[in-house]
Amino acid sequence: MKKFIAKRIAFSVMILFCVSFIIYALMRCLPGSFVENMAMTLSQAPGAKPFEEWLAQLNANYGMDKGIIPGYFVWLSDAIRGDFGESWKFIVPVTQKFQEVIWLSFAMGGIAFLLELIIAIPLGVVASTKQYSKLDYGITAGALVGISLPTFFFATILKLVFSVKLGWFDLYGIVGRNYAQLDSMGKLLDKANHLVLPIATLVIVSVGSLMRYTRTNMLEVLNSDYIRTARAKGLSENKVIYHHAFRNTLIPLVTIVGGSLPNLFAGALITETLFSIPGIGWTSYQAMIAGDIPFSMFYLTFMAVLTLAGNLISDILYAVVDPRVRIA
Repeated sequence: MKKFIAKRIAFSVMILFCVSFIIYALMRCLPGSFVENMAMTLSQAPGAKPFEEWLAQLNANYGMDKGIIPGYFVWLSDAIRGDFGESWKFIVPVTQKFQEVIWLSFAMGGIAFLLELIIAIPLGVVASTKQYSKLDYGITAGALVGISLPTFFFATILKLVFSVKLGWFDLYGIVGRNYAQLDSMGKLLDKANHLVLPIATLVIVSVGSLMRYTRTNMLEVLNSDYIRTARAKGLSENKVIYHHAFRNTLIPLVTIVGGSLPNLFAGALITETLFSIPGIGWTSYQAMIAGDIPFSMFYLTFMAVLTLAGNLISDILYAVVDPRVRIA
């Protein structure tokens, strides 16, 4: 196992090197950038230098005057030392801005993911054991509704009902008007109140796919020969379902869980924008449309690292949930 993990980590480093170079090349090839916008603004001031001179000066200041390959290795040498530069848009170090916004998105994504597992997996198992019943049709219809609803539409409906009509939650933001006057517990509850609708949006629009995935895999396992053999031996239905069938359904579910690691930190761009939540999704979008190469490079590379880590975790968990899977 140790040799396998070491080999996978070495292979992941090679993949990360290639992915980061591709990301850097794409960032450099974007048609517009923060540098060009700043040069245009500075050149329009009375008595200012021409746009071309400002552009050349700013490119030299930010290291953009080098070619893509030399520029990438300059960025890589700094990144290895933990120096990702200063965000062009937010005018603070990239890592500082990242730390300011990542934990809010992580809290939202983590809570939504746990609720998704708690809701989707049991309902998927129940639907598979009650195939073609009214309960199965109801669960399947609910899953299809959740899959079909666009995020922006469902979030708007929630805001209309629970914020505008009922007045239970605020429409926007992460804190209320009286946040500064509250004690520590009141501040915590105020933030929690503002996260209810965003988290509900994330859960409802994503729970359907996992529910159907669980149901499909459970049905496949329940129709296997060893399940019929277990029933023929007189085992109780609960033991057949939850001891034999569900354990084998966990193997494909592990892929979903491991692959969901990047989603916990990716941020929900549409949801955060609709509810004006300053998380990593909204921040990275603002950085990208502004041509903020330092922040965009850090964020996309960070997501690549999480994706590779998620795949490695999935492979390791295979051996945990299924004793037949061993690494030779």
